[in-house]
Amino acid sequence: MCGMAGWVSYGRDLSGSAELVSTMTETMTCRGPDEGGLWVSERAVLGHRRLAVIDLEGGRQPMAEAEDGSLPVITYTGEVYNFPELRDELASLGHEFHTSSDTEVVLRAYLEWGASFADRLNGMYAFAIWDPRTEELLLVRDRMGVKPLYYYPTADGVIFGSEPKAVLAHDEAEAIVDAEGLREIFGIVKTPGHAVFKGMREVLPATVLRFSRGGNSATTYWKLEAREHTDDLETTVARVRSLLEDIVDRQLVADVTVGTLLSGGLDSSAVTALAAAARARRGVTEPIRAFSVDFVGHEQRFESNVQWEDPDTPFAIEVAERVGAEHIIVELDSDDILDSEVRNAVLRAQDLPVSTGDMEYSLFLLCRALKERMTVALSGEAADELFGGYTWFHDKEAVELDSFPWHHPFEKAGGIGALRDVGLWGRLDLDSYVKQRYSEALEEVPRLPGESGHEARMRELTYLNITRWENFLLDRKDRISMAVSLEVRVPFTDHRLVEYVYNTPWAMKNFDGREKSLLRSAMRGVLPDSVLDRKKNPYPSTQDGKYEVALRQKVEEILTEGAPVLRIVSEEDVRRLLDRPVGSFAIGGPWSARAVLERLVEFNAWVSEYDVRVEI
Repeated sequence: MCGMAGWVSYGRDLSGSAELVSTMTETMTCRGPDEGGLWVSERAVLGHRRLAVIDLEGGRQPMAEAEDGSLPVITYTGEVYNFPELRDELASLGHEFHTSSDTEVVLRAYLEWGASFADRLNGMYAFAIWDPRTEELLLVRDRMGVKPLYYYPTADGVIFGSEPKAVLAHDEAEAIVDAEGLREIFGIVKTPGHAVFKGMREVLPATVLRFSRGGNSATTYWKLEAREHTDDLETTVARVRSLLEDIVDRQLVADVTVGTLLSGGLDSSAVTALAAAARARRGVTEPIRAFSVDFVGHEQRFESNVQWEDPDTPFAIEVAERVGAEHIIVELDSDDILDSEVRNAVLRAQDLPVSTGDMEYSLFLLCRALKERMTVALSGEAADELFGGYTWFHDKEAVELDSFPWHHPFEKAGGIGALRDVGLWGRLDLDSYVKQRYSEALEEVPRLPGESGHEARMRELTYLNITRWENFLLDRKDRISMAVSLEVRVPFTDHRLVEYVYNTPWAMKNFDGREKSLLRSAMRGVLPDSVLDRKKNPYPSTQDGKYEVALRQKVEEILTEGAPVLRIVSEEDVRRLLDRPVGSFAIGGPWSARAVLERLVEFNAWVSEYDVRVEI
């Protein structure tokens, strides 16, 4: 997994810059607690923090091809799952390997095939390769954008890092957020490439970004394409099952303990069941460990609402018993997710104010509990975007909305109303911004010739979810898990599965009139019928009224003279929101009014913590 940072300059000698790049790298010790490394030359300095997962002894980085610095060097994060096949192919071409790590395979693939090698990789990764022969830097990111990578162009080069905090640790990178950055924070858009901080960019998924003395250029090595789907339903279901079995099997490869995140929903249950079956085929007798999160008294207190129909834990227990997993429940109460150390850790993990409220704090605590027992976990992230699991795929009003479909529940659950109440929606002109970003996204959608009507619209919604909403959730999962040095792998982002299911007609994805029909059918006989027939639930959120009362108190506490949050909202407007009766913010989730309160509190802390200059 790991974290990386670096600096390239064509106008200065960087030989004496090791300390600065070391400082940048050390901001991400949580991403790589096992060891750190630096590679220094006149034009480039590369830094690395390592979380040892494969080849614990031989995978140290940065990894150089020649000790004298005359050949390419790499600093790398993530995992390439098909590295054994690539290694064999490269060996047949004459390459000799000195480690058993996937990092060396990636470096030698570049030596053999040049920048086009990225198209051969299957995995989640982000890395930088400095080639002293041409004085070029390559920044490369995986197809689905699972692993983060940011850069900050300078007058004579570029600064880069796995997280914004690493980039901002450099003297030349400033923590400035202008109106457009604020729109990204509050608009729930997640524009690809946008990094919120002024002057900083995020490397786009499936992109090789090349920097040289002559400037920089970007090459897209993969993109979703519209293709005719010729398989019948039975064949399609079988193909989905076959792909998932292969993907999960590949993603279990590690020299450390691997477990799963298990909510009791279809996606995480499928991953857990397939992982348990793959281990059994390999002759592993020790049960896989599956972790769930719950809140004290949640089952007794639970009331169904527009988002959550039933508690998760009973279903998670049933799945664990069915597949023979060792099930560990991490039980939390409101004090746990209100703890200031936890909230500060989540803020530092994300480099931005929270987006989904208490969900992010409970996810942090869940990941921290996992890390006590393992280093790698598989998660069900991205299945809803691909197979059509969210309510907005099935709500006529959301489907017909001339905007991002998740803005429909955002409006219905009061989130947009709350932003209007505090003046942010109008002040930031979010109507225009969202419309602009939505229009840009629609122009990207790959379409079949002659496709129209409902099928065409559902293709659009699937694309929007895969390229926007999914990236938001993947980024959240990566940052929070890596804050506790836990590597989370996401099987549903494998590009082979994404390509296949994206081009499966909606009528087939929804063949029985329910969400995720294909995935349910593919897992029939593997999972309990109770889980297969269960309505989609989001990640759990607390329903404890104590939490809302404490959150209101936190808002009251920040409304002091000179508070950073008052640079974007007025005290009068915030108090208008607080005038709503206690209990009106009971429903959580990223689009709720309660989440707006969370964002105001965290925005205040964020500006102070990062010394952000707000330009509005």
